[in-house]
This record gives sequence, C-alpha cells and structure tokens, in this order.
Amino acid sequence: MLAIPLRTLGRTGLQVSLIGFGALEIGRDWGIGPPERRKRPAENQAGSTLREVLDFKVNLIDTASAYHRSEERIGKFIASRRREFILATKCGEHNGEPGTFYDFSYEAVRASIDGSLRLLQTNVIDILQIHFGPDPEQVLDDGGCVRAMKEAQEQGKVRWLGASVDGPVLDRCIESGEFDVVQVGYSLMRQEEEARIAKAHDRGIGVLIRSGLGGGWLTSRALDVPANDRPVVVQKLLELCGGDARLLTTLALQFLARNAGIGSVLIGSGTSAHVRTAILALGEPVDQETLQRAIAIAREAA
Repeated sequence: MLAIPLRTLGRTGLQVSLIGFGALEIGRDWGIGPPERRKRPAENQAGSTLREVLDFKVNLIDTASAYHRSEERIGKFIASRRREFILATKCGEHNGEPGTFYDFSYEAVRASIDGSLRLLQTNVIDILQIHFGPDPEQVLDDGGCVRAMKEAQEQGKVRWLGASVDGPVLDRCIESGEFDVVQVGYSLMRQEEEARIAKAHDRGIGVLIRSGLGGGWLTSRALDVPANDRPVVVQKLLELCGGDARLLTTLALQFLARNAGIGSVLIGSGTSAHVRTAILALGEPVDQETLQRAIAIAREAA
C-alpha cells in the first residue's frame, strides 16, 4: 500500500499529503515532448486518473478555471468523494478555450468563484488562489480581486485565501497578511525561491509547490526530447544519474521533501502513473552525496 506523509499547511491547520495532484493536464493540453503526449486525456481516462489519485490517498487537488475542462471533470467524476480531498482552485485567469484571458476585476472574480463552485459541484472551495498574470503588482494595487475573494470567504464559499506567484510580488503577498497559502515555483533545477519559502513558513503561511519536477524535465518525459534540445542543467543531471530518469525524479522529490517549509508538492499529469511514481520515490533510498552533487550542479547552472 502506498503511504504519503502528511504535513500541516501553515496556519490553515489543514493536513495535506506531501504529494498533491496538479489537475492542469487532465483538462488542458500541456507538457513537453511530442504533440500526442501533450494532449489532455479522454473523458473516461480523466475520470480514472482522478479516482485513482484519491485511491492513492492523495488528499489535495489543485485546479483552475484556466485549466479548461479540469474543474468540470473534477466535479463530474469525484464530487461524490468530496470529503476525501482538500480542493484548491484559482481566479483571475479565465477559461477561454482554446486559450485563456485575464480579468481581475471585482465583478469578474466574483462571477468566476460562483462558476467554479458550479463546475466543481461543491459548496465550498478550501483554498482560493489568485492566478496572477503579466502585471501582478497592478492586481494587488487595484484591490478588486482580493475584495471579491474576501467577500466569498465571508459568505462561506471559500475557506482560505492564497496566491500563486513568484519573485518580488511573492514577498509582497507574504508581507501583506492577506494570504494563508502561497503557491511557488520551486524545484531542484530552479532554486531561487528558497528564501521566500522559508519566510512564508516562518510567518505561518502554507506553501504549495508547482513545477516541482521542472514541468516534466525532471522525469522520464525528458527522454522524449533529443539530448541537444534539453536544458543544459537537465542534461547534466541526467548524466549524473547515468541516464536513469527515475533516479532523477527521486532526487528531485527528495530535494523538496527535505524542506520543512513545504506543505505539498503538486504533481501534474494526465495519468495516475506519474503520481504513483512520485509517491514511491519519496520512500526510495538515496545516496546523500549524489543528492548534494545534484543540488550543486543545478545551482552552478543557474
């Protein structure tokens, strides 16, 4: 039986599985490799993936309106199991399939929250995050998005407020006191946000990690791309691992797991197999010297 450690997500008190599920790819074409590998799964496969992820005892699912059919599929296939998982979604970037569009106005965000609740077939969103766009400072300055989120919280539609952002705006979100959770891009190959993760943790803010496997570059998907087309750091890490992508994934996940400030690492995939691989990787023995060499390689390449 698979076992996933639980961690407390900051001041929310939520007990989240260290491996969470990023539901982007069950609803939207995404990823690296050949086009057929980037297609979202068919309806029945998406349903199977969602059910299997819950069967693995993953208890956090992260989605967004911008993930096209993701919210709809979560509602369709696992609304009946709502008590088994913590539900996080986002506002501000909206579904305009085949693309998306940004609207952070009070009216648009208020309507999108109600739309998400309807599609997800739930009466409450556990964590609602701002899905920041090209001008995140302006979103915070205008204030309409946060006002709509707070109003939804007061109405019982949302439990906790979050922000998905990196860089200096992440500092602003942490210091504002407005947010209970932040979602941060951080991985073995992208370590720049380490100090901000520590700052959030010190202030009782829960931290979710996106792109913890480098958007697929720290997994077997990297092998679908010719060596000359891979990022240099990925190629160097694969060479360290003797071409073993599974070992690379294990190193990448254990790098994240050693950080006490991280609540959950969101593993995005259109199939449950990648989630299962990630869960197993947490328990695999790793040579600490190899892990330290991998960390050093990535830092030198940054």
